[in-house]
Amino acid sequence: MKVYTRRGDDGTTGLLYGGRVDKDDLRTEAYGTIDEAVSALGLARASLDPDEPEWRAAVLEVQRELFVAGAQLATHADHWPQLTDGVSRVTPAMVDALEARIDALTRRYPLPQEFVVPGQRTPGAAIDLARTIVRRAERAVVRMEREGLLPEPTVLVWLNRLSDHLFVLARAVEHGQYVPTRPR
Repeated sequence: MKVYTRRGDDGTTGLLYGGRVDKDDLRTEAYGTIDEAVSALGLARASLDPDEPEWRAAVLEVQRELFVAGAQLATHADHWPQLTDGVSRVTPAMVDALEARIDALTRRYPLPQEFVVPGQRTPGAAIDLARTIVRRAERAVVRMEREGLLPEPTVLVWLNRLSDHLFVLARAVEHGQYVPTRPR
């Protein structure tokens, strides 16, 4: 199987379940930005020590969930009824699960009361990078909603919660240590 198809040479790309859009379409920007976040999390996971299986599993779980969001955003709204909950469609239960993970992490690693300079550890910095990429994806999805391309907002809510989760996860991976923006 060849990697290239040449179908995108005209500046368009295919959506799941059919249809083509411009490569700079809001949907393409949203799911492409999700793909960037998956890659940044891959860097985080690869830089974690093998003796940190809890964090490696936590990062992999988020990567897999991002594929769900990406699939949903790569599907024209007319085809959303064909999506499968938790596989190609983000669900309210996924939002609830993120909130539970955030709460569990903040119980173990209380959040700093000030802004944090990323970079205490490479994996934490990569997770912080992914967090900012998720925020960019969220902004693209907000634009999709404004343009009527988002028939229901659960994926937007999930992205908002995910960025919070990634902030907390980065602090946890750094074992609750952080560098404040101002010297102490």
